[in-house]
Amino acid sequence: MRRSGPPWWPWPLWLLCVSRSPPALGAVRCPDRCLCHPGGSLRCTPGPGPPTLSFSYLPFKVIPSHTFRGFHDVSIIEISQSDSLERIETQAFDGLLSLSEILIQNAKHLQHIEPGAFANLSRLRYLSICNTGLRQLPDVTKILSTEFTFILKLYRNGFEDVQSHAFNGTTLSSLDLKGNKNLRKIDDEALRGATGPDILDVSSTELEALPRHGLAAVQVLIAASAFALKELPPRETFTNLLDATLTYPSHCCIFQNRPPDEQNLSLAIFENFSEHCGDAEKRSDGDTQAYLALFSGGLPDYEERFCAPRTLRCAPEPDAFNPCEDIVGFRFLRLAIWLINVLAVGGNGVVLSVLLSSRAKLTVPRFLMCHLAFADLCTGLYLLLIAGADARTRGRYHDHAIDWQTGPGCRAAGFLTVFASELSVYTLTAITLERRHTIAHALRRERRPRLRHAAAVMAAGWLLAGAAAALPLLGVSGYTKVSICLPMDVASAPARAYVLVLLGLNVAAFVAVCACYGKIYLAVRNPGAVAARKDARLAKKMAVLIFTDFLCLAPISFFALSAALKAPLITVTHSKILLVLFYPVNSCANPFLYAIFTRAFRRDLFLLLGRLGCCRRRAERHRVKGFSVCSSSAAAGRDGPRAPGEAPRPELGPSPLGCRAAAPSREAGRDGRPTARA
Repeated sequence: MRRSGPPWWPWPLWLLCVSRSPPALGAVRCPDRCLCHPGGSLRCTPGPGPPTLSFSYLPFKVIPSHTFRGFHDVSIIEISQSDSLERIETQAFDGLLSLSEILIQNAKHLQHIEPGAFANLSRLRYLSICNTGLRQLPDVTKILSTEFTFILKLYRNGFEDVQSHAFNGTTLSSLDLKGNKNLRKIDDEALRGATGPDILDVSSTELEALPRHGLAAVQVLIAASAFALKELPPRETFTNLLDATLTYPSHCCIFQNRPPDEQNLSLAIFENFSEHCGDAEKRSDGDTQAYLALFSGGLPDYEERFCAPRTLRCAPEPDAFNPCEDIVGFRFLRLAIWLINVLAVGGNGVVLSVLLSSRAKLTVPRFLMCHLAFADLCTGLYLLLIAGADARTRGRYHDHAIDWQTGPGCRAAGFLTVFASELSVYTLTAITLERRHTIAHALRRERRPRLRHAAAVMAAGWLLAGAAAALPLLGVSGYTKVSICLPMDVASAPARAYVLVLLGLNVAAFVAVCACYGKIYLAVRNPGAVAARKDARLAKKMAVLIFTDFLCLAPISFFALSAALKAPLITVTHSKILLVLFYPVNSCANPFLYAIFTRAFRRDLFLLLGRLGCCRRRAERHRVKGFSVCSSSAAAGRDGPRAPGEAPRPELGPSPLGCRAAAPSREAGRDGRPTARA
């Protein structure tokens, strides 16, 4: 019967593989029964002597076949600190019936161990090959040890892969492949034909995947600092796992909430013992004797071994930034994120297509509107990337977490969302300031902003948004902290400053927009009851614009500020609700409020459809109407009739006609008065 947990060998590996200073020349001597020819082969003759053969700092290059034949009294052979040893031939360690330990360490020029070098070693319990130049795993299939425990330590060598059936016929208590920096692959059949191992250590390797077969016996898995190991086999593979030390927290999600039918099968042998937990009088002598037969010496007592709760321990545990859940999390958000994607990408895509294909004059409002639509389209693309990644990894995100969060997809999504957010806020502020400036200087055309001014302003906006999005890629905060690829890493002072500066700029922009719309309303407000309804409609439209800005900015800024100050009020799980339901509000609303709901946009849309052969009657009607308005405006030489003392009314959308003679910000109403539209 196999032991539930193999004992740890009392010699720590780092003590075995530590480099030692070379002794003085006179202190180097070959064992009495051997001849160590400089640059030649090791020769040994059987005879009486100590049970340990130690070869340290000796100059031989080859250990030939049958070197130790007849050494039936030797239990330990140690070869260490040898810069000359290059090859160990077949059957070099053959038929040594008392040999229990072989240590080969710090032989950096050892590159060949021929197949069958270790053969017929029935009492071998410990084989350590450490700090050598070996590029191929030595053959251990002919050892044929009958010992209850066999520990194989292959530490810090040059192995690049482990071939199929590499451990066939062995009974492994521990397999240590730690520190093999070049080890990238273990064949899926590498453990086929082996019993065990109970302990598997692949720490500090470049291993990309664990074998799919032979892991059922593993009770302790150590894969620390194995950064290339981004995906583990299914949890059903680890039927006996009790302890796991891994590299990434997301991997521990595999072992959480395991169904009852997946409990550790290795514990079944303890059922008879655990029936008597807490009552020593009921414990039979037969149970005690069975326990002692299984575990002799240096192990916990009966109560501690069999009565303590048995739960799988896994480290590092998932933290608040990486909970064990899918990217989107809540089910209702999956539907919501796709609906919002359609609105954001579709709405802004239509606006961009119509504005860019319009034959009307490119005015400042149109120019700014194109930038706003592009920024909001980028937000829609970000949500599309998140939704697509969630659909691809649904139910098994822990297997894809590292590839996604450290890959180019998450970095691209993070760059898109920060760039789009900052450019959108910047462009909204620019649009509002342009309107305020135009109304304030309505009678002075020379003071109105020109297209070159708007281009310079937006060039600065692109630079600002690009710099803000690029900083996390350069190490200030980062997009890899969470699955939704936002810069939520505020561990360092520069990262906290970065987040606080972005929040401060967004809040300042919101305050500026509110102040400008307030001044716009006061400038166009008409006294008297006749105009009260028009002023009320204008106020409502402005309120809608401000409310959408506030709805998008306020909750995100509030919770982001608390997180930046290391006092988070919500978890990452709940922050995804803000991401889906609040963050894209502007991106969905802007194309409708600033473009699609305006008469100017509808005119451009029908003209575009008319050129494509659709809605020709509507297109012709808008074309004739636009021509007549442009002609009358050119004849009047002014922006249109206006009541005495009345300030020009603002246009809360892009310029209506875009003709050279018509005003870019207003359109005459039926009663001759200019009307405000949103």
